[in-house]
Amino acid sequence: MRYNLPLFPPQASTVAPQVDALYYFLVAVSAFFIVLIFSLVIYFATKYRRSAPRRAAAVPHDNPRLELLWTLVPLGLTMVMFSWGASLYFDLRQPPADALEIYVLGKQWMWILQHPSGKREINELHVPRGRPVKLTMTSEDVIHSFFIPAFRIKMDVVPGRYTTAWFEATQPGEYHLFCTEYCGTKHSEMIGRVVVMEPVHYQHWLDGSRASTTGSRSSLEVRGAALFEELRCATCHKATLPGVMLGPSLVGLFGRPVQLQNGETVIADEAYIRESILNPAAKLVAGYQPLMPTYRGQVSEEGLVQLISYIRSLGEANEMRAER
Repeated sequence: MRYNLPLFPPQASTVAPQVDALYYFLVAVSAFFIVLIFSLVIYFATKYRRSAPRRAAAVPHDNPRLELLWTLVPLGLTMVMFSWGASLYFDLRQPPADALEIYVLGKQWMWILQHPSGKREINELHVPRGRPVKLTMTSEDVIHSFFIPAFRIKMDVVPGRYTTAWFEATQPGEYHLFCTEYCGTKHSEMIGRVVVMEPVHYQHWLDGSRASTTGSRSSLEVRGAALFEELRCATCHKATLPGVMLGPSLVGLFGRPVQLQNGETVIADEAYIRESILNPAAKLVAGYQPLMPTYRGQVSEEGLVQLISYIRSLGEANEMRAER
């Protein structure tokens, strides 16, 4: 029974001990002041309780040292909490550059998880031990929240935008996955599991269930390329003659700055590409006319992930050629 109902979930990620250490510090500080304040309340209530008539007490004098003490001690403690929490927050928001990227789609009432290789899972996520994993998440309907207690990560999954989280698992095993944002009648059933495997076993699992690939491209990129052609995106974004393009080139676009007509500059990340597909007039690229139609209602969230993966591969391919 004690094994099935532990006081705390296991520490199964690199960040879990850091989160727990901050939590224990906050609990210890809170407990110390609770005991101190209630002890003083009881002490003064007992010492100065109403009893026989007494002479009026002398007027107390100011004690600058005492006032300085009870001002600087809480200030110092709160600054320690802020600095510690901010440092941990930024660590949790900055995934390593070599992280394995997995797309997560939340919908009533399931989790759809897409590996770069094309492997698609529902309510299960297989990851290798000892490798950072970056999750790029969005929702198809309402707000969900992706929570793995053993990894101490939790992130809202919001419709119409991408949110990210990352972790690095340290212990093989199976761990709970929950939705912690009420999302409808079957919210309590929106659960899953994360399976952490040794790298060799993970590769065997991935190879055994790998979707078909074309050349060196992954299945996500292949599907994205097919959807790109199906939607006739190449009509405007691929030049048939030198210098003849109705839309900006997508080669090398991902991750690069884009100059807009209003003079602003944005980074071509997942959110920018998604918005450009669904609402192309929102951020017009300098030098181009607003000719692109919206594809809202024509492309699903999974289709958007495939298109983004394909456009991203164009940038990676361009960088590889430049290095050669």
